[in-house]
This record gives sequence, C-alpha cells and structure tokens, in this order.
Amino acid sequence: MPRNIVKLMATNSGANMLRRSVLALLFASFGILTSAGAQPTREATRGELLYSTHCIACHSTQVHWREKKLAADWKTLQSQIRRWQAVLGLGWGMEDIAEVARYLNDLYYHYPAQD
Repeated sequence: MPRNIVKLMATNSGANMLRRSVLALLFASFGILTSAGAQPTREATRGELLYSTHCIACHSTQVHWREKKLAADWKTLQSQIRRWQAVLGLGWGMEDIAEVARYLNDLYYHYPAQD
C-alpha cells in the first residue's frame, strides 16, 4: 500500500475516533443535563394503588365529578368506598377505606377530611 494512503487512513481513523469521542461526550452531557432537570418521581400512595388495582376498571374520572355524584362530603365518600369494596368482596379494613378516600379526596373532591 502506498505511504500516503496509509497515512490518510491513519488520519481518518484518528479523526473518526475523535468524532466518536466528542459525540459520546455530548450525548453523556445531554443525558446528565436532562436528568438534572427531571422531576423526581413520586411514590404512589396505598390508596392510589388500591384504587388503581380494584376500582379504575369501572370508573372514569367522570364518575367523580358528575352532577349526581353520591359522595357529597368526607363521610359519604368513605361510605361509598366502604359500600363498593363490600360489593366487590375486597375485604378492606377501615385503614384501606380511609387511604382510598384520601386519595380520591386529594385528586377530585377536596372535602375537609375528618379522620
């Protein structure tokens, strides 16, 4: 192989390596910057997990903000949760009912809680 072709190949190889290194550095820097600006993910509450697992299949958000909703205050909200968990045979205790009520109240109703 002629010398100038070998020299050109070596130069191109070095340039390619440099380009790859710069690109890798840029991508790594971009990843660090985007993760630094990202909001931390919050942990789901027990009430949210119970509701998502057992209730969301039959409920859309409309059920919580419709005009004829059955939950008119904190007490009736808990009463409806107690009723429906019994209908479904979930066997939730009072704490589970209160957790789901807190979750729904925080998300939709905003009634003064009376725990």
